[in-house]
Amino acid sequence: MNQVIGSRFLIGCIVVASATACSGGESSNSPTSPPPSEAPATEPPVLEAAPAELVAAIEADLARAPSCDPTAPDLCLLPFPSDFYTVPDDTPTGLRVSFPADGMPVNSSAVAIDPSEWNRNDGFSPNSTILASFANLDGSNLPSWVDITASTADDVTVVLLDESGRRIPLWAELDEGDDPLLLIHPAEVLDDGGHYVVGVRGLLDTSGAAIEPSAAFIALRDSLDTGLPSIEERREQMDRTFSTLADAGVERGDLQLAWSFTVASTENLTGRILAVRDQTLDWLESTGGAYEITQVIPRSRDDVSVQVAGTFTLVNHMTAGGEPGERFNYATEDPDATPTPNGEMVVPFLCQVPIVQESEPDLELRPGLYGHGLLGSEYEIEYGGDVRALGNEAGILFCSTQWAGMSEIDVANAVDTLQDFSRFPTMADRMQQGIVNFIALGWLMQNGLFDDPAFAGVRVGGDLVYYGNSQGGIMGSALAAVSPDISRSVLGVPGINYSLLLARSVDFDAYEAIMEPAYPSRRVRTLIISVIQMLWDRGEGGGYINHIGSNPLPGTRPDKALLFHVALGDWQVTELSAYIAAEAVGATIHTPVVAEGRSRELSPGWGLEPAVEGQTGSAIVIWDSGSDLIPLGPVPPSTSRDSHEDPRDDALTRSQMRRFLIDGVFEDVCAGEPCRAKQTG
Repeated sequence: MNQVIGSRFLIGCIVVASATACSGGESSNSPTSPPPSEAPATEPPVLEAAPAELVAAIEADLARAPSCDPTAPDLCLLPFPSDFYTVPDDTPTGLRVSFPADGMPVNSSAVAIDPSEWNRNDGFSPNSTILASFANLDGSNLPSWVDITASTADDVTVVLLDESGRRIPLWAELDEGDDPLLLIHPAEVLDDGGHYVVGVRGLLDTSGAAIEPSAAFIALRDSLDTGLPSIEERREQMDRTFSTLADAGVERGDLQLAWSFTVASTENLTGRILAVRDQTLDWLESTGGAYEITQVIPRSRDDVSVQVAGTFTLVNHMTAGGEPGERFNYATEDPDATPTPNGEMVVPFLCQVPIVQESEPDLELRPGLYGHGLLGSEYEIEYGGDVRALGNEAGILFCSTQWAGMSEIDVANAVDTLQDFSRFPTMADRMQQGIVNFIALGWLMQNGLFDDPAFAGVRVGGDLVYYGNSQGGIMGSALAAVSPDISRSVLGVPGINYSLLLARSVDFDAYEAIMEPAYPSRRVRTLIISVIQMLWDRGEGGGYINHIGSNPLPGTRPDKALLFHVALGDWQVTELSAYIAAEAVGATIHTPVVAEGRSRELSPGWGLEPAVEGQTGSAIVIWDSGSDLIPLGPVPPSTSRDSHEDPRDDALTRSQMRRFLIDGVFEDVCAGEPCRAKQTG
């Protein structure tokens, strides 16, 4: 059953907090053991018999949705993410996700999302938007992104704790629509394999009254014996959760809801793509790398010496020929299996030799990969004036291919997926293949491609670098983390975590219009977008960003660095997502971040350390072209103008890109002032 309206039982003072790993009672799940690091329970209150009306309310909620968590009976899978929807298993986290088939969202054709691929995970996304539901909630006392540091104050209404008891900075807000969900956004990427406790307290409804917890939560919080096995089996674990929260200053009696969740392990997040990458590189080494030049166009543009199009052949890891709508090929049903080869596939590429090589024939060009924007193609390198300009100014020979899974040929499959999210694994699997395709193209660029007669007279050498914008900035951090070759990357108007990005992007308006008839409830659509982040992590930067500033993945360089160029007031990729990515890699930030009065933040920069002239390592720069500031809530900007294109088209920003990509250092091209970009168009 998709949506369940549960009974609520009024009781005294109300506060919401987080609970420990718990699983399914009368559902198909079984109780999980709390992680060893979770605080031992203090002596719990003596159990008293629960009032009959409370037990009846719990029984009614269990009857409506026996597979769902009765502490949050309004909508199945809430609160999300939660270890309630896991079972013990032999995985790095000791858990396996176990979403119930009868609890998954259902579309207007009565087709429920198939949970099979989600149930391969050993935890939840490190980028989870945390969801809960409270009827008629007044969001006026929720912590805001305007003052991130305030979210760790002693009296904050929403608490997120890691295994050590540290409070994680966050912001919380109400979603749009009728009966909106509570959205809780961690302001940092959570640790792979980490265990987290969520707590909420002091919430009021729109009449000013305290929010009522669910009947099941009251029974667990207030030590009321229900005699119901599915509730009593969770008591010891919930007592541990209450103890953990109490140690952090969140009193048990103040809680309105409590739960915990576990983040997927590094092995689970990255194991598939690393297996495909290594098998592909081994295949390239053994075969020498087959490619075909299909077109050579001298002076295709005034600033291009020669444009070279072609295809290259790779070992295929998809179920057929690597086309949209396909899944990874597995030889076994083992949930921990990695994809296996299945014939060969052909991938397109496009390269452009900058005109500067004609005036400076002895110049050794740097090899560079370029990543296209939303649902685009390799031909963005041809019509993107910023790419050609940077190629000439920095002496970089850029080549590009398609982000398989999120390219122009994937649009039809994306539309189908918006109407039935059982298809989403086809996008997630192809996105991983797309990242590997870029890695393979980089290998060819360093292993003979430029010896072809199509590139006669061109000298190329030095470390492989990367430049991408928008979607190319979002997925570029994944490529940087997984590539064995890329040293430095410039990510234009970037971010991570599509579950955060979509609601704040004007680009999603057209796609939500396709999704809405299939899933008419905004609550359900928001839940789906949060749930699919668990698979999206495998194909975008969110699942890999923890392995750039530290903890490099196997087979990669330890000296990776990113330069984030962010557009203030961006309508398409919110700057909030760029801040989260920058924090994850330990980036410094250009200061002054913005001019006085040009930020909603009380202290612009989210506490990142100031960048220093000549430093190495990652950095973030906010470019202001005068657009209106972004809204506070989960909606896209709609006033003034979109600044999304501005940074890349400014010569000043490109001079900073050049120093970073070629010399590996940060240059303050704004001379100690806030950085300003010219408006395009």
